[in-house]
Amino acid sequence: MNQFGERIKGLREQQSLLQRQVAHLSDIDTTMLSKIERGERSAKTQQAHLICKTFNVPDSDVMPLWFADKVYDAAKGEDVPLKELSVAEKELKGRGKKKKNT
Repeated sequence: MNQFGERIKGLREQQSLLQRQVAHLSDIDTTMLSKIERGERSAKTQQAHLICKTFNVPDSDVMPLWFADKVYDAAKGEDVPLKELSVAEKELKGRGKKKKNT
């Protein structure tokens, strides 16, 4: 799964930018950007935010793809990933309710 990398590559091509230009503007290595686009490496949180800023797109448009890739990578090797995700979902929903009640 490489939704974030594919989206970044699409934005770069749409804006007719070279990888080295985006890498410079995002303050990351060109080789690293290339690997992110191909799904060989995952961007760190700060890098992902800087890339969004470089393309002038809201984090809310691209960061969910970045996070989905992270979740997929963590769950893909598990025997029952959907059950584990369900447990995590319940926990996250419970935290949301606790914040509302506070």
